[in-house]
Amino acid sequence: MNADDKDLIMITGADQGGKSTFLRAVGLSQSMMQCGMFVPADSFSSNICQGLFTDYRLEGDATMRSGRLDGELSRMSGIAGNVRPDSLVLFNESFAATNEREGSEIAGQIISALIENRVKVFFVTHLYAFAHGFYDRRMGNPLFLMAERRPDGGRTFKLMEGAPFKTSHGEDLYRMIFDSSKSVPVSGVVNS
Repeated sequence: MNADDKDLIMITGADQGGKSTFLRAVGLSQSMMQCGMFVPADSFSSNICQGLFTDYRLEGDATMRSGRLDGELSRMSGIAGNVRPDSLVLFNESFAATNEREGSEIAGQIISALIENRVKVFFVTHLYAFAHGFYDRRMGNPLFLMAERRPDGGRTFKLMEGAPFKTSHGEDLYRMIFDSSKSVPVSGVVNS
């Protein structure tokens, strides 16, 4: 992947396709590089970031003092209070705790503000309206990646450049789990 001069890397595509694993690898590689450690890759280069921030989905509040969206917004407030230009923020399916329209609107406003303030963003999402909105507008200098899915439903765990897709192919997983007569390979191996 070449993301030179990209300020938004939007990652969409098939469930269980390697998107979140890729995002973790980006964060670990950036951290290791900035610490002067070797990065486990054939090659890796990146700018030095002024801060590295993450927003990964968490379970809801077991005490019922607040919901998942409230928790996401509180975490985002903490990030916004500390982020500086030339920082990197990694989002993993953020703002999915509400409906598609509201989640897309919230995410869109936050990401727009970050990009306008020279913050690099990696965002894994299934919010099609959000991802496609950025794809249509080409705000900033984006790169759109999607998790590859074979025609038979198998996952390659590779990311390729591509426009946001309307589905995460969750039906593949549903059929694999609940309908053994129509086994769909998720890891490339058909279970019989």
